Amino acid sequence: MDEKTSLLEQLRIDRPTEPVRTKGPRRVPTGLIIGVAVVALAAAGGIAYWKVSEAGAIPVQAATAQTAASSGTGGAPVAGSLLDASGYVVAMRMASISSPIIGRVDEVPIQAGETVKAGQIIAKLDPSVYRASLNQSVAQAAQANASLASARVAARDATPIYQRDKKELAEGLISQDAFDAEEQTYDAAQAAVNVAEENLAAARATVVFNQRNLDYTIIRAPFDGVVTAKNAQPGQIVSYSFSGGGGIADIVDMNSLEVDVDVSENFISRVHSHMPAAITLNAYADWHIPAEVIAVIPTADKSKATVSVRVGFKARDPRILPQMGARVSFLAEAPPAAPRADGSSGSSSSDSASAAENTGVSVPSTAVKTNADSATGTLFVIDGNTVSRRTVKLGARNGDNQWILSGLDAGTSVAIGDLSKLHDGARVRVTQQ
Repeated sequence: MDEKTSLLEQLRIDRPTEPVRTKGPRRVPTGLIIGVAVVALAAAGGIAYWKVSEAGAIPVQAATAQTAASSGTGGAPVAGSLLDASGYVVAMRMASISSPIIGRVDEVPIQAGETVKAGQIIAKLDPSVYRASLNQSVAQAAQANASLASARVAARDATPIYQRDKKELAEGLISQDAFDAEEQTYDAAQAAVNVAEENLAAARATVVFNQRNLDYTIIRAPFDGVVTAKNAQPGQIVSYSFSGGGGIADIVDMNSLEVDVDVSENFISRVHSHMPAAITLNAYADWHIPAEVIAVIPTADKSKATVSVRVGFKARDPRILPQMGARVSFLAEAPPAAPRADGSSGSSSSDSASAAENTGVSVPSTAVKTNADSATGTLFVIDGNTVSRRTVKLGARNGDNQWILSGLDAGTSVAIGDLSKLHDGARVRVTQQ
């Protein structure tokens, strides 16, 4: 080895040889294993607790209390409404005008929608047959009157002869046979007078009858009203059983309109005579007409479990028509107004506006159990996975919705369904919102 090579060898750095790694399982630290085991046990415990909790919870459906603007139920009931019921506008005074006689229509001088007065002519029938019958009966009455006059003359002539023969019989001047013959003549004359009087009375009754039939050929309105239907035309044959319709014409007294509603017997205790109410026609949903309960019909319909109530309008309007659908809101009695600072009493317009806004919230009727007083009810408010019992003041029931006047705020979640399974503090599981 030369000197140059020797110097290079001195400059080389010796490095330790690293052992060659062989493939095999990597060793995991013990602390990491213990941490993973703790997490797994906690997760298993949580799942087990959730399953136990779910098994003991009562399944319920939930609904949210809504205001009139968001409920979509056709608007809130009238302010202060204790109960709502649906019905129809009916006329307590209406008539289907028919003819009491058979006749051919000559004229019908009215049209549907026309206002008529009591006694106004609405139809004329052909009077010729009835006028002829009247003339005939008048002639027969005249003949019966003449027959009576003749019978009276004969009776008057027979009277003195009978009295004379009776006197002569007593004196023995005539025989009993002669007197008996004269007495028979006298009795026959008196009987003829009686028969003639009865015939005259019958003839006069026939005159009255035929005169009445002739009068019936002129058909008049029985009261003031509006013609709602015209069922006959000139040339038709009509009678009291006229098959062309309900009669020659139908007339309705618009001042006799009222609303008849059926109230569930569960809530009839809230309604009484002279109770204030408001009527809302289906055709005019924003028009609340002042009204008053006329009467509660003292009988129930067992097939529907309802009681009929008559409600009268306090204001008349031509827009109110028979057979219109209507909703009646039975209102709470207004409390006496407190005296104001200026000494006056009564409510201001702002008070009225405030009352109009205080219509409460709406929930499904299946969320409320009515209490014995029928003015309050019980529902269950959902708070997380439990419920709490809540007593509320009930308002009107509008279809499938129950209005709550107080005791519940909008947006509150309530349980619906079979409330008998629930109690205050019960754990629940919401199955459907």
